[in-house]
Amino acid sequence: MRRVVVTGIGMVSPLGNDAKTSWENALAGKSGVSKITQFDASAFGSQIAGEVKGFEVEKYLPAKEARRFDRFIHFGVAAGLMALEDSGLVIDDELALRAGCAIGSGIGGLPEICRNYQMYIDRGARRISPFLITGSIANMVSGQLSIMKNLKGPSVAYSTACTTGLHSIGEAAWMIKRGDADVMIAGGAESTVCVLGVGGFDSMHALSRRNDSPETASRPFDKDRDGFVLGEGAGVVVLEDYESAKKRGAAIYGEILGYGLTADAHHITTPSSDGPRRCMLNAIKQAGVNPDEIDYLNAHGTSTVVGDINETKAIKEAFGDHAKNMVVNSTKSMTGHLLGGAGGIETVFSLLALKNQVSPPTINIFEQDPECDLDYCANTARDMKIRYAMKNSFGFGGTNGSLVLGSV
Repeated sequence: MRRVVVTGIGMVSPLGNDAKTSWENALAGKSGVSKITQFDASAFGSQIAGEVKGFEVEKYLPAKEARRFDRFIHFGVAAGLMALEDSGLVIDDELALRAGCAIGSGIGGLPEICRNYQMYIDRGARRISPFLITGSIANMVSGQLSIMKNLKGPSVAYSTACTTGLHSIGEAAWMIKRGDADVMIAGGAESTVCVLGVGGFDSMHALSRRNDSPETASRPFDKDRDGFVLGEGAGVVVLEDYESAKKRGAAIYGEILGYGLTADAHHITTPSSDGPRRCMLNAIKQAGVNPDEIDYLNAHGTSTVVGDINETKAIKEAFGDHAKNMVVNSTKSMTGHLLGGAGGIETVFSLLALKNQVSPPTINIFEQDPECDLDYCANTARDMKIRYAMKNSFGFGGTNGSLVLGSV
């Protein structure tokens, strides 16, 4: 079975429009959450989000072409192009046949759908854009990147709610392991900061309503958390066969050692600890490491009352006594929750944590929830020894994903 390594990273996030800036701001414990600016959110209980700021799509797509695509496609294409450039790969005619894309979205182009529906209401059926469908469907990041970079291998898009980005990376890694491709650009992208995105989650009472203090609203594992904060952006990695990467002298961020995926088979929105527990153990078994060798875990950690307790319970069930020795952090405390894009950017953060031997903080832990009783690297980044790292993502419908990452 072939080994799979990460040779490139790309990111657009509420903390910055590239991976370097986002990582530096994460280590500094900065929040990317603020009042919503993309529309008038005054009608909603939650009026805050982790918006991407100052992003210039024209750096990545011609302006005329960009207008045909939803914002999540802008972010995904930009992150994919940055990751490919970072990898140093040259896609020649031979490699093109063995290179592909797996960048998904949990919801797809909701803002573009909202915009076109309003256009229909205001100006009639003839004003609906002919690019509505191709500009909003979930597979179009993979489709557009494959066209731009001549990628003729697999072109797919997974959509598994908030596990989308992680599942995309895990499945793409398996495509390389089993010989379907030699290179895959993989991750997740999302942009749902719009009337229906915010309104839908707000009506569920899933979002934080701490509008008077946006920077402290996302507070995973804190006793007074009141819901998650919607975020947007994209996180993408370039996956490559290890032998090929080594032969060309590529810089390697880490290796995808294990990938677990399970279902709770329990409830659409209420999680069960058994599914995540089995998922983490499956990833560890596949990686061929011992549970007590996992030193760092980038949690799903959304800042919901039920979810944070459930994940803490699952970690303790999976790792036993070692759970207390691990550092478990949630970078969502700074970015908010990017839904289908979360697993992508958080895998990048996990790789950088492993490479630099440092855990970003979980900010906004003012009084830790007694039922969340692990070490969450509260409020300040920490230099530490990381032998192996784990990344968790869980989604509506009870879908779970875990990765184990190691150094090369």
